[in-house]
Amino acid sequence: MASRFRSNSTALTRRALFSLSITAGLLLSTGASAQAAPKTGLTLGMAVEPAGLDPTIAAPVAIGQVTWQNIFEGLTTIDRQGKVQPQLAESWSIAPDGLTYTFKLRPGVKFHDGEAFDASVAKFSIDRARGADSVNPQKRYFAAIDTVEAPDAGTLVLKLKQPAGSLLYWLGWPSSVIVAPKSADNNKTTPVGTGPFKFAGWAKGSKVDLAKNADYWNAAAAAKLENATFRFIADPQAQAAALKAGDVDAFPEFGAPELIESFKDDPRLATVIGNTELKVVAGMNNARKPFDDKRVRQALMMAIDRPSLVEGAWSGFGTSIGSHYTPNDRGYIDLTGTHPYDVEKAKALLAEAGYPDGFAFTMKAPQMAYAQRSSQMLQAMLAEIGVTMTIETTEFPAKWVADVFKGGNFDMTIVAHAEPMDIDIYARDPYYFGYKNPAFNEILKKVEATADASEQETLYGEAQKILADDVPALFLFVMPKLGVWDKKVQGLWENEPIPSNVLSEVHWVE
Repeated sequence: MASRFRSNSTALTRRALFSLSITAGLLLSTGASAQAAPKTGLTLGMAVEPAGLDPTIAAPVAIGQVTWQNIFEGLTTIDRQGKVQPQLAESWSIAPDGLTYTFKLRPGVKFHDGEAFDASVAKFSIDRARGADSVNPQKRYFAAIDTVEAPDAGTLVLKLKQPAGSLLYWLGWPSSVIVAPKSADNNKTTPVGTGPFKFAGWAKGSKVDLAKNADYWNAAAAAKLENATFRFIADPQAQAAALKAGDVDAFPEFGAPELIESFKDDPRLATVIGNTELKVVAGMNNARKPFDDKRVRQALMMAIDRPSLVEGAWSGFGTSIGSHYTPNDRGYIDLTGTHPYDVEKAKALLAEAGYPDGFAFTMKAPQMAYAQRSSQMLQAMLAEIGVTMTIETTEFPAKWVADVFKGGNFDMTIVAHAEPMDIDIYARDPYYFGYKNPAFNEILKKVEATADASEQETLYGEAQKILADDVPALFLFVMPKLGVWDKKVQGLWENEPIPSNVLSEVHWVE
């Protein structure tokens, strides 16, 4: 009896062990499969939260960094090499006189809410951007357009008042994205576009969520991610902590260059240094004394040791510039030698302008790290020529836009101008610099009057030289794109020909 019991017990034990081994094997197999499967979501960090999500009604670049090419698309687009490519317009033709652009539009495109895209919608978008009541931040892009016609659902015709050599490029910008009549008024908070991602939610002060658009018109370029989250983390130390803890997968524009070295031994994270169009300039109010005197502006420029400023303000990451232009831009000329660093000559020029003992002014500096650090460096350098600068931290974007950009209530400010080839801002009237030079304006008119790239580059060179001599702003340096992200994340843009976080090609690899 006892023997039978032992025998049965042994059999039961064997069956139990066999069952456990199968279960364990299945668990291990399942775990291995789960481990091997690439992730389908991404959490991306940004330093600045956009105040709204419609790039066609407000200027801050953070809006486009969330929405451009993710939610919204344009007739044309700009690729990661900075080249113009077709998008909602699959092709176009330009009349020999440069005054008529005819676009063939893609059929079968729908907005995220099901509204169809056609020529009438494209006409609505462009008329909305250029209309008398338009608040489009780049309304000037559309100033050359005389009429917008939609002869049929698949054809859009733009007739111009004068040639606009950069029109196709401008149409690829965030401010030129196509919006629909039914949803346009609500895009600031609930954006509806034609892109590979849909808006899924916005927790103010924290994050914006996107979800893959399963009905995206371009199946070959459908999003590889199922969802994406933009998390807003202003403090650089907190950015670093979030990356190291895995709370964010990527920070394409990491805000603390002095912390870049802290990631070099992390086996999970990669640091990627690319180029941008972020021109850090200290803009002066040219309509206010003493900045209305060209000699004063030149003296201030000569008081700035740009390489030392880049080292102190941005840990040596950056390229000194002598005009409002970057080495990436066509027709670039290195003009840092126009007013080189020379304290004694700067003092002499100030005395000639009537300020032998210097003067005092206030710098309205946004809270961003680059602006604060650069201001502190400028403060010390200008003190060497007897100029006293008081730094007033000004909240960006709201208060800065109200006080400086729109109000013109400032002596000097410092911001990174992010738009590529935006040298034309010095010809805008009004613009916050208060700078006016008819000769400069005439050169930019000639740029738009020709489609000859070589001629345009020559003209851009002339424009750069005028600004370098006049110094309407202190031209400091171009910021690099300091990216930190998980090594398994592929497809993020390493360089930034346009301010963006394009996610359409982003995916995880094992």
